[in-house]
Amino acid sequence: MHNNSARTIHVVEDDVSMRTALKRLLSSAGYSVRDYASAGEFLVSEPGEWSGCLLVDLELGGPSGLDLQQALRRQPRALPVVFMSAYSDVPRTVQAMKAGAVDFLVKPFERQTLLNALEAALDIGAEEPHARASCASGLNLGERERTVLRGIVAGRRNKQIAADLGLSERTIKSCRAELMRKFGADSLADLLRRADGLAVAA
Repeated sequence: MHNNSARTIHVVEDDVSMRTALKRLLSSAGYSVRDYASAGEFLVSEPGEWSGCLLVDLELGGPSGLDLQQALRRQPRALPVVFMSAYSDVPRTVQAMKAGAVDFLVKPFERQTLLNALEAALDIGAEEPHARASCASGLNLGERERTVLRGIVAGRRNKQIAADLGLSERTIKSCRAELMRKFGADSLADLLRRADGLAVAA
């Protein structure tokens, strides 16, 4: 069982009420919580305190959550990131996941969904990309599934992928569901993370 008191969640959220609610929820779950009103406020904090993981809203006043993610990637030790947003934004979800985000939660989300995502972020932090690759390489994907997966990773919607392949949207939805099953994914963000180690662009 994890000692949550030694595990820090950095919450970056510009909505005061949401930030307060998240801090209360995570503190009650036993985590150490630091909260920030903007990406800039986090970046000017003491880097020596950057441990644990980051829970960041996609839309912030000033630089966005994606901007913060990019800034952190230039640091010697980047924190694992879980994004949250009031909107299901496929292209930006793809961008965030391809840049290494652990999960992407759409508000409102369940308490346990949030805690599961944060635990994954804390545990995955030191995971090497080749470990994911070795897991993904064992999957038996057909050519159509690989093509559909490439479209998903590129941020294209079902209708666009269907038009590209000359197939019905229903067929693409079925193929996407099969990909979710094969990867053991329960969300788009999870599928993107699990597919990250697979060379789908070839």
